Amino acid sequence: MTGRARVPSQPCSVLPGKRLRVPGLPSLAWVPPILLSPATSPRSQADDTDDGPVPGTPGLPGALGNSKSEDPEVPDREGLQRITGLSPGHSALIVAVLCYINLLNYMDRFTVAGVLPDIEQFFDIGDSSSGLIQTVFISSYMVLAPVFGYLGDRYNRKYLMCGGIAFWSLVTLGSSFIPRERFWLLLLTRGLVGVGEASYSTIAPTLIADLFVADQRSRMLSVFYFAIPVGSGLGYIAGSKVKDVAGDWHWALRVTPGLGVVAVLLLFLVVREPPRGAVERHSDSPPLNPTSWWADLRALARNPSFILSSLGFTAVAFVTGSLALWAPAFLLRSRVVLGETPPCLPGDSCSSSDSLIFGLITCLTGVLGVGLGVEISRRLRRSNPRADPLVCAAGLLGSAPFLFLSLACARGSIVATYIFIFIGETLLSMNWAIVADILLYVVIPTRRSTAEAFQIVLSHLLGDAGSPYLIGLISDRLRRSWPPSFLSEFRALQFSLMLCAFVGALGGAAFLGTAIFIEGDRRRAQLHVQGLLREAGPADDRIVVPQRGRSTRVPVSSVLI
Repeated sequence: MTGRARVPSQPCSVLPGKRLRVPGLPSLAWVPPILLSPATSPRSQADDTDDGPVPGTPGLPGALGNSKSEDPEVPDREGLQRITGLSPGHSALIVAVLCYINLLNYMDRFTVAGVLPDIEQFFDIGDSSSGLIQTVFISSYMVLAPVFGYLGDRYNRKYLMCGGIAFWSLVTLGSSFIPRERFWLLLLTRGLVGVGEASYSTIAPTLIADLFVADQRSRMLSVFYFAIPVGSGLGYIAGSKVKDVAGDWHWALRVTPGLGVVAVLLLFLVVREPPRGAVERHSDSPPLNPTSWWADLRALARNPSFILSSLGFTAVAFVTGSLALWAPAFLLRSRVVLGETPPCLPGDSCSSSDSLIFGLITCLTGVLGVGLGVEISRRLRRSNPRADPLVCAAGLLGSAPFLFLSLACARGSIVATYIFIFIGETLLSMNWAIVADILLYVVIPTRRSTAEAFQIVLSHLLGDAGSPYLIGLISDRLRRSWPPSFLSEFRALQFSLMLCAFVGALGGAAFLGTAIFIEGDRRRAQLHVQGLLREAGPADDRIVVPQRGRSTRVPVSSVLI
């Protein structure tokens, strides 16, 4: 049969020696095994596709190709050096600098929590207003993250981080000179601090992803994310100890800006920009080019592993955000009820060791949890490709009952409370590095900063942007319904914090959902980076046929069959 085929303008694919596959047509024409341009390979968008390559196609690994195909070869140290232009020692030094800055970010964030009772006394505010301090910061951080995610996928990441951290240091220093009648100005400066953190948190993990691959990347990410719990704990410790030494809580906010200047100098002198995605491509693979911002968003929205793991991480952010701000205050109220500590009266400095103890617990459980999570996941991956989300789910589901028990036991034994907090935070910390690793291997390199940004937006919008304020608001409402007393203050905060255990269980369910899709999404991202999948666009209703010795792209509807 010869004639002009009438077909819909939809993508089709042609394989040498195979039949022409056109969506919507039941009969397919035979195409001789002629030399076709690489553009005619059955490729589609890695993160934004419903139709994958033809099963059993030679050269495509895993479920999308031959069953005997193997994963891409992982370059050794010499290969990484040749690709990135950086020696292994220099790459490790870059990770150390990024880890130091990450530690500073979280140290600054939780210094405020370490002196929160003093801030409440100084500005004469209640629990709901105290919760706003963290909520305003996280909201600003959340709004600005997509901006820096877009810039980080397209411009020099080193200079973006330098500018953001310099601005963050200046604003943090300025926030320590605010008079007591200007509480709104403290909220404003804490909001502006979000500029620096957004410029760093969305970009730094993508630099590590462009320096290392496979198990090396997982180990370096675990080092990087050690800084989150360690920095958080140091924030509590620095806040309480600097306040005690100086006799004024304002000095606690003046520690990190000086260290921030050192961070900017280290960034400028040590960090170099590696090529995006080069360590994951084959030598003959075409380079990856950025797509439009809307195309990036569409691709991410149709990546179930990214969406579900981000929802799981949102639960982690909700719980950690609530505990970070309110745990020291809750422990202080518990000691007051137990008669171990005098109450914090207006005009007096709040004397308690709970910020110091909670900071030490946060440091220790963070190091233990992050390391434990990465190592368990690495070992289980050998037998179960879904190990990463399953370990995250186990961590969250396991932490929920221990956090509940820590709250329930607080009126009877402060020691039991600390033990349950230790176990709960250890299990909770197992997620940090693994979630970051999941994002990096299910999203292609040219979308990773945008993906980091929108994971930050989602996790903070539904997580720790509102959770400190929500906990404080519930506490205030409960306290108003009871007679004023130190016991009612304790009980109100105790009952409101129990919400964290429920949210943690929901996050565990989201990670279980991630385990269903993780293998397919990871494979699609790998194929895209290797050049075996490509963008699906308006031009994909064309095929390539030989014309005068060269491959020429023509519309499907004009092919004679």
